[in-house]
Amino acid sequence: MTTIAKVRGSKFIPMKSELSKSQATNITWHDAGINHLQRHNLNGHKSCVIWFTGLSGSGKSTLANRLDAALYDLKVRSYVLDGDNLRHGLNCNLGFSPEDRKENIRRVGETAKLMADAGLIVITAFISPYRSDRDAVRTLLKPGEFFETWIDCSLETCRQRDPKGLYKRADAGEIPNFTGISAPYEAPLNPEITICSDQLSEDESVTEIIAVLQEMEIIVKA
Repeated sequence: MTTIAKVRGSKFIPMKSELSKSQATNITWHDAGINHLQRHNLNGHKSCVIWFTGLSGSGKSTLANRLDAALYDLKVRSYVLDGDNLRHGLNCNLGFSPEDRKENIRRVGETAKLMADAGLIVITAFISPYRSDRDAVRTLLKPGEFFETWIDCSLETCRQRDPKGLYKRADAGEIPNFTGISAPYEAPLNPEITICSDQLSEDESVTEIIAVLQEMEIIVKA
């Protein structure tokens, strides 16, 4: 691997998750009749969650969809959970306060868990600025199923790209709690994958991620 696309071995970090606390009573978890290993055998590949995290404008959504298309070409079943898309539906009642951001990631984590259990490779594209929230999602998945993928891009480059004009609006005070400007972003300390999107092309970035999935035997080499 190059210095601009870094990989670490998959590491399960056990911790007490706050994501799984239910307020409901008199409920029982029912295991599926078909388990995830059977679904892996049917699909011809394993399932996992590739969790993209990074600043707005770093290229998360673009790379997520490019990766999804590349996996489709490899006959791999995958799906993208995009931050903006989910805020149109599942998370439409959430804002951008720290509490709402936490709930946003909690819901996405639970959704990704179910989709991975169904045998899919789930690709998420969320800023997800807080390490504790990302670590909590990790605990929902089985060991080796969570790939924290840092789309590392300088704030200066993100500002220059600014595809939605959000940085200009944040600088003008029109958008409160904007990550990187008026709200913090806690970069991953030890992600499974690091993609420097201001140094690698989109094709190079996707190639690096697929190489990791092959190396970890999530998908087979073509």
